[in-house]
Amino acid sequence: MKRLLSAVLFFAFAACAMLAAPAHHTAANRQSPGHFTIEQVLSFPFPADLTPAPAKGMFAWVFNAEGKRNVWVAEPSNGRASSAGYSVRQLTNYTDDDGQDVGEISWTPDASAIVYVHGGDFEFPKREYPNPARLAAGVEQDVMVVPVSGGEPRKVAEGHSPEVSPDGQSVAYELKGEIWLAKLDGSDKPQQLIHELGDNSGIRWSPDGKSIAFVSARGDHSIIGVYTLGAKTVNYLDPSTDHDGEPTWSPDGTKIAFLRIPASTEHIFEPRRTGVPWSIRVADVSTGQGREIWRADEGPGSVFHEVEADHQLMWGDGDRLVFPWERTGWVHLYSVPANGGEATLMTPGDFELEHVSMSPDRKSIVYSSNQNDIDRRHIWKLAVDSTQPEQLTSGTGLEMYPVFASDNHTVAILRSGPQWPMRPSVLGRGGAMHDLADDQIPHEFPANDLVTPQQVIFSAADGMYIHGQLFLPANANDGQRHAAIVFFHGGSRRQMLLGWHYMDYYSNSYGLNQYFANHGYVVLSVNYRSGIGYGLNFREAINYGADGGSEFNDVEGAALYLRSRPDVDPKRIGLWGGSYGGYLTAMGLSRASDLYAAGVDMHGVHDWNVEIGNWMTYNPAAHAEAARLALESSPISSVSTWRSPVLLIQGDDDRNVQFTQMGEMANALRKQGVHYQELVFPDEIHGFLRHTTWIRAYTATIQFFQQQLKP
Repeated sequence: MKRLLSAVLFFAFAACAMLAAPAHHTAANRQSPGHFTIEQVLSFPFPADLTPAPAKGMFAWVFNAEGKRNVWVAEPSNGRASSAGYSVRQLTNYTDDDGQDVGEISWTPDASAIVYVHGGDFEFPKREYPNPARLAAGVEQDVMVVPVSGGEPRKVAEGHSPEVSPDGQSVAYELKGEIWLAKLDGSDKPQQLIHELGDNSGIRWSPDGKSIAFVSARGDHSIIGVYTLGAKTVNYLDPSTDHDGEPTWSPDGTKIAFLRIPASTEHIFEPRRTGVPWSIRVADVSTGQGREIWRADEGPGSVFHEVEADHQLMWGDGDRLVFPWERTGWVHLYSVPANGGEATLMTPGDFELEHVSMSPDRKSIVYSSNQNDIDRRHIWKLAVDSTQPEQLTSGTGLEMYPVFASDNHTVAILRSGPQWPMRPSVLGRGGAMHDLADDQIPHEFPANDLVTPQQVIFSAADGMYIHGQLFLPANANDGQRHAAIVFFHGGSRRQMLLGWHYMDYYSNSYGLNQYFANHGYVVLSVNYRSGIGYGLNFREAINYGADGGSEFNDVEGAALYLRSRPDVDPKRIGLWGGSYGGYLTAMGLSRASDLYAAGVDMHGVHDWNVEIGNWMTYNPAAHAEAARLALESSPISSVSTWRSPVLLIQGDDDRNVQFTQMGEMANALRKQGVHYQELVFPDEIHGFLRHTTWIRAYTATIQFFQQQLKP
């Protein structure tokens, strides 16, 4: 059910210099203090897919500027990587907020061109391509190539997940569950490489470029395949009845390491703190024979939990395999000899790692973590043969997604702070950060008018301690009681932080919460149980979601905390959230209308028995007890006690939460006589693709709370 959770609901240090405003913003050209608009606070370009080049010390990323998505590149202006002095330019020129996504960057080996994907749904690539702008010409998901020196992008083929070959001549990619190959110069027609059973994905080129490893998912099991280009043959490595994945080539190309996750009866929906232990295996490519070189212990960590990385299994220098493991109850990195042995804990402590990347020479690792700063992210560096990480960044900002340049030393990151949104940056000596393309943040962006959220820890209704971020308006100490709003993120495998978030969905949410604070509301963002950042047991919370809805204790606790504050009017507390946060919004309104006066529910789950069927083969009649509990854990079962008004928002091409869930709830509220409003976006998906949609949804949210909570 990890896939369900991840897909459905999507001690500060004084270091003021690190949070300095980008150079082009001065006191003279910033907006004067006062109220800003939702358009202004969401006017910045959001960066994603930061990707280093294999040569020349270059980096690329995608900027989403109010729905206009384009590939950007940074090149050392002195011809070699350094901490500053980069030449930055935009490579593509998409000029419309047309809902066509851009991403999945892959460089050619000589850094002369960038391959990327334009269009489609990156989360559900085999589904019909979304067209929220209703473009009359239709839409596709295409693999594109653009020269770094400049020029128009050119379509290579229809598909996604491109991986450029080591010789730079071809690109392997996925299309409708199969693996294809195309010449980058367009000299030949694309050809389908794999004609096998299963859903084939996870392309990994061999070091010599003569073979491709991939994962063939076959429902109740998955196996590792190797396609040899010259012979046009497929061999499978050490196949079993379990789920094999994450193939990683040895540097000499003779072996492949991979993860084996035991097949078991699929859990309907319950915490998975323990299970049948997973293992690491290494197979000989020529013979296909494999053997287990390491197995997880029983107990904590026996169920595999991933980090955010290109590879969950990394073949490091000295023939050591590096991987994540939760043996201590926290996500950490471990290493083990490739020929087998005991695992070494590389990052000890009560904290979690998130974004991990290895240097090209396989000698070093950089990662983000919340070590000593539980509600932020900072960057750390570690040698593959060491257990003594070096902290590279600190302070009141947030730093994540670190990657090494081709020189194995320079590190680029994405970073933000309480006032300044996410932007690409290069780390210099002593933790200094040099922003790339900082002039792209518009002058109308109201940085000076944004508040710094405070870390708060409050008690849930059942006594569990819950972390949150408190946004106080400028007039919070005027002796008056203010309207308040509680925000619940989606996911639920997410953690909101003390600054602009690193995911575009929650960056938008942070912007709306800042808007509310700027307009006089007290705002509380809640990191409820079943989220990440606070260890295995917090994430795998007892009776969470469809297994009992235990997060409702946190929903109650948030309202009770705000009611206890002298600056909050207890009769004017609202709540909002999207996806899993929409579920908790509906739970709060259906079960605690005495605490919450109004709410905005964006594409929320209202009936778990409907939602579970979106992610697995599920027949409620065949799972009577689980279905009963799932219904009891759903807002739809408590409509009889729902009294507070609500605004329901959803796109009708939602692939994560069925649109019928909104209709089912609207019908139930109508029968109950509860005041509700609807806002439907035809052809929009779960995570809205158009900037215009976000503005319309948030404008409606602002107006609704203005009507319901303001005197």
